[in-house]
Parts: sequence; C-alpha cells; structure tokens
Amino acid sequence: MCPRVSEEYKREKKHEILTAARRVFIRKGYTRTVMQDIMDEAGMSRGAVYAYFGNVEHVFIEVLRFDDQETLRLFEPDLQYPIWNQLMDWVQKQQGDISLVQHSLVLARAEFFLSSSYVHAKKDYPYITERYQLTVEAMGRVIRKGQEQGEFRPRLEPEAIARYMVSFLNGLMLDTFQLGPTVTCVPEQLETFIQSLCAMLNPIIIES
Repeated sequence: MCPRVSEEYKREKKHEILTAARRVFIRKGYTRTVMQDIMDEAGMSRGAVYAYFGNVEHVFIEVLRFDDQETLRLFEPDLQYPIWNQLMDWVQKQQGDISLVQHSLVLARAEFFLSSSYVHAKKDYPYITERYQLTVEAMGRVIRKGQEQGEFRPRLEPEAIARYMVSFLNGLMLDTFQLGPTVTCVPEQLETFIQSLCAMLNPIIIES
C-alpha cells in the first residue's frame, strides 16, 4: 500500500518545482525550456514533476500565477498610510524591478505570448485574461479607496487609470529589456508617469 501524502507536502513540492521552473524560465526563456530542464533544476525525477504538471505550458501558467500573487499583495491598502504614498512606494518598487529586468520573466512572457500555441488557441489559456483583469481590479480598488477616504478626486474612472498604469509599466519593462535602461531613460519616464498619475488622480494629500 502506497504511503499517504499530505496536502501540505504536495503544496511544498509544487512550490519547489515552481521556484525551480521560474529560475529556468528567467535563464532560458520560454521557447528553449523543456521539462527536463525543470526536473534538473528542481533535482526531482520525471515522475515527481509530472505528478503535478503535464507540460511546459502548464508549468509556465502556474509560474505566472505564482508571480502574480506577490504583485496582487502589493495592492492591499494599508489604512494607516496615505494611499498616494503607497502608490509612490509601488512605483519605486517598479523602478527596482525594471533595473533587474534581465533577471525577470519578461523574455519568457514575450515568447509565450508570441508562441503559436497561444496565438492560435487563446481561449485555452483563460488565466492570461484573468490575470490582467485581477491586476486592473486590484489597482482600481486602491484608487477607489483613496477616493473614498477623500485623498483623490480622480478625473477618470479608477479602472481606466488602472489600465493605463498596467500598459505603461508593461511597455516600459519590455522596452528596457530590449533596448537597455540608458536608451529608455527609466528614471525620467517614471517621473513623467508620476506626474501623469498626479494629474489623473488629483490627490488632495500627497505628503504623509
């Protein structure tokens, strides 16, 4: 009789595989990664990895979920701290992330979105749309919270501002990966981004 495996053990093993896979996708991108790479990085047998994931696409989608959970946690408002200041902290973190863009999933994400499997069967990857909506909703909630607390007098709908934030930062991240931070002038662009947010949100309280 096979020994029973606890749910916690399964979660830990899955986490180990995803952490290892993330390193591989960062190093090799999406198109050059095969399941054997993930097995080798995780130090696990074929059977152990396939017990959780059926193929590279499956692993990659779960790695995106894994990363997105951390991003969404950043958009949980701290009611003891002005919302504008929280947004500025988040922008500062984006600058740090962009500076490390060569060690991120940007290449793997771009390759996945251009892959024939995704381009020709987008409906088979519902999480891609879901992750965008989750991010926009999380950002929109933060803006609405600032509005409810009397910090912001937004000139546009919060969700419209949230979509702008997502598009701007995704574009800056991709351009910087391709061209380098000297060409894209990241600090200057982020300063422009902050000024545009200020104009859109019309904050009443900027300093804590």
